[in-house]
Amino acid sequence: MGMTMTQKILAHHAGLESVTAGQLIEANVDLTLANDITGPVAIREMEKAGFNRVFDNRKIALVMDHFTPNKDIKSAQQCLECREFAKKHQIVNFFDVGEMGIEHALLPEKGLTAPGELIIGADSHTCTYGALGAFSTGVGSTDLAAGMATGKAWFKVPSAIQFVLKGKKAPWISGKDIILHIIGMIGVDGALYQSMEFTGEGVQSLSMDDRFTICNMAIEAGAKNGIFPVDQTTKDYIKDRVNRETIVFEADPDAEYTRVVEIDLSALRPTVACPHLPENTKTTDEIGHIEIQQCVIGSCTNGRIEDIRIAADIMKGRHVAPGVRTIVIPATQEVYLQCIEEGLAKIFIQAGAIVSTPTCGPCLGGHMGVLAQGERSVSTTNRNFVGRMGHISSEIYLASPAVAAASAVKGFICSPEDL
Repeated sequence: MGMTMTQKILAHHAGLESVTAGQLIEANVDLTLANDITGPVAIREMEKAGFNRVFDNRKIALVMDHFTPNKDIKSAQQCLECREFAKKHQIVNFFDVGEMGIEHALLPEKGLTAPGELIIGADSHTCTYGALGAFSTGVGSTDLAAGMATGKAWFKVPSAIQFVLKGKKAPWISGKDIILHIIGMIGVDGALYQSMEFTGEGVQSLSMDDRFTICNMAIEAGAKNGIFPVDQTTKDYIKDRVNRETIVFEADPDAEYTRVVEIDLSALRPTVACPHLPENTKTTDEIGHIEIQQCVIGSCTNGRIEDIRIAADIMKGRHVAPGVRTIVIPATQEVYLQCIEEGLAKIFIQAGAIVSTPTCGPCLGGHMGVLAQGERSVSTTNRNFVGRMGHISSEIYLASPAVAAASAVKGFICSPEDL
């Protein structure tokens, strides 16, 4: 029996000729990742277990992004703990204020993730790097501690669902609409501990940013990981970023999938996930009149330059609706600089929005946009659970940057076509 892309990567890193779904393996990791929330826990666990050195100071990434710049004393202490650990072990890839970005946008940008690699991170959205043809997945801080110390991790090999993408996406349709459509169709547990493998001619119409968004939200369908084939778009992205040899894996023609799902990209409409689950989806044609008090454009899901450009294009020459707080968060310093150089920051400010330094901030109800009782936000983030962004009675509507920007202008959730 043939293997899927994911199974081939896992077999290679485990030193095995082949693996099968459900098999338990120990594999070598190419990169471990933690942030300012999960890092301190992993550091303490590692030290508690008696480890006094890391397996490779070049293959550990620590990114201060969730509560940075620090919002309070506790968050400052967490960053200090990571900072001291990085200094002690001479961690090469430590990213602090001024150098940091939102981790899942920053690491690909820096060339730290590449095709064929195996990456674990103490953050559930580590699955983002599957967009590059890597196997990447979130793990607990204890597992990460073991990975930082030994360079190895245990896995149960996942089975896979094949998503065959057909056609080309229509104007205003993005990776966010595609993944929300899929989650709405299969549910938040529809791919539980499975690999979501995306194939088909429709992949060619997707930008790298589309693919990052889709893989980022694979976890919202319960998946172990999401993964795309490596094509010219991938190669162009890594060309001036990744300076090491990469291995490209392809699924075997006879690879086994638990099911095959076909998606006609040309038939999709702008899609929104209503409270309080990512599976509660409706198109903008179906959603009705939903007024909002806040709009957030950013996050590890949709804070890349393509996302920001789309939002700026919609807001240019317009103004956000009265009473709508609009917060734009470029995902990295590089994206922030592009916003300034391309005049996008000026567009947002003239439209009545604010532009924040890179941070996860409001996505997890951390800072820079916490919601009060009864408030509604349209957001390009990845989760809309009860209380995720603030008060338990607040509501989050997940959407693409295009829908979010149009909604900020109108004051209620709508499609750019409605402007």
